[in-house]
Formats: sequence, C-alpha cells, structure tokens
Amino acid sequence: MSGFSAEWLALREPADHAARNRDLLAATAAAVADRQPVHVLDLGCGTGSNLRATAPQLGPEQYWRLVDHDVLLLAKAREELRRWADATLAEDAGGLVLSAAGRRVAVSFIAHDLSDGIGPLLVVPTDLVTAAALFDLVSPAWIEAFVQAVAAARLPFYTALTYDGREAWEPPHPDDEAVHGAFLAHQQRDKGFGPAAGPRATGLLAGGFRGAGYTVSEAASPWRLTERERALVAMLADGTAAAVGETGQVAADRLAAWRAARAQASRCLVGHADLLAVPTSDDQ
Repeated sequence: MSGFSAEWLALREPADHAARNRDLLAATAAAVADRQPVHVLDLGCGTGSNLRATAPQLGPEQYWRLVDHDVLLLAKAREELRRWADATLAEDAGGLVLSAAGRRVAVSFIAHDLSDGIGPLLVVPTDLVTAAALFDLVSPAWIEAFVQAVAAARLPFYTALTYDGREAWEPPHPDDEAVHGAFLAHQQRDKGFGPAAGPRATGLLAGGFRGAGYTVSEAASPWRLTERERALVAMLADGTAAAVGETGQVAADRLAAWRAARAQASRCLVGHADLLAVPTSDDQ
C-alpha cells in the first residue's frame, strides 16, 4: 500500500475523531457489549488513531491487534499510545498494556502486508474487525475477498472515514471541478491492491455484507474544516495538487494557482462514510 507520513496522520486525527458518526460508534460498542474481554483486529492502523477513537467506547478489558505494513508507523503507534494512555501497566517487545479511560487495553503490533489478505490474521480469536480511512485505497476484488473472509468467521465489522468523493471548498475557485475530477481519477489508481475502489468502497462493502446475511448501517462522517485547521487544509491542498499533477489532466500553472488558493481556503468539506456490519442474530 502507498504510505502515509506520521505528520499527515497526526494532523488529520483531530478532524477524524470529530467527524466520526457517534450513533454508529455507539452501535458498534453495543454489537460487542456481550464479548468480554473484547478482541479487536485493527487493519491499516497507522499510528493508532482508530484505537484511540474506539477504545473509550468499548468494555473494561480489551485486546487490540494493530496491523500495518509500515514498521515505522507501528513504532510511532506504540509511542503515541503510551502518550495517550493514563498509564502504561506493562511493556515488552510484543506490545503494551495500558490503562485508559478506566479500561485495560492490551495492544500488540503486527507487521503485515494487507495486499496478501487477512486470512492469516483471523486464526487468532477475534470479536471485532475494524479499520479507518482504508477501504477507498483497496481494490473491488480485495473488498470482495475481505467480505468473504470476515463473513465466513461471522464477525462484526466497523469502519470509519472511507472517502466518498464529495468535496466542497470555500470560496469557490474556477478550477475546482477540473482538479476534483483529476483527483478522483488518480484515486482509483493502484495503491498496492489493484485499481482502487475509491468512492465506491462503502457501497461495495455494504452490498457485500448484505449479500452475506449481515445487517448493515451506514452514516456520513465528513470533515468540516475551517481556518482553525489551517495546517491540515494546507497539507490537504498540497497532497491533492501532487496527486493531480501526476495525472497531467490540469496544466501546471493552473494547478499551482489552485494549490496556492486552496492552502488559504476558509472552509473545506471532505466527504467520508462510516459503516457497521453485524451478522444476523441467528448467525452469532
């Protein structure tokens, strides 16, 4: 998978946490409320943001397996989780045991290339599979195989912040439409899993899990950025322009002007979707 910098992940974390749909997060907690301790598999974990957002909603004893292909991000996740926790109760080469928000949270770190699938990760007892900001980067074929693997194990699945293709910047710029179209084209390029699903990802997940006999809930979780998030807005503009530049669909001078204007945007909405898929009661 294409990599993301720890700086970018740190900048986006507050916006991610603010954007998550609270009702769907509560429904996720309810779906595993009778599983104590709860064992969570977190895919494409980055620096651990998904754990920090989700763990305070789960039960008193938790075991998390954080999975990423990038060992540097896994090391950063360890560091950031120690900083986030109220206390570190134990630590060794394999992971951490933390006290956080009145919960005991054990964390292990797994270096694994998700392009190889998740089958090997499901041989360990698991109560919930989760991920954040991942599925728009993978291919439709990978999503299909993922759904099959999770459904075969009859596990609940929760994902947040899958990009849905919506963007709106203020004030308007004459090249917004051209840049956005080129960005969407770039987003569907191969990120290490085959041509990416991009904004189709949530629909593919929903359809796949419903077809597997799951109850599926979806909710919007857009970023609503303002001048308070100036550094994130600027980095978003830089990243968008860099991706669009690779397509060659927007002239360099126009793209440079758009990038400069967008770094100073007063507002920006970026659409995301959250999804919860739960096996029907007869299957659990």
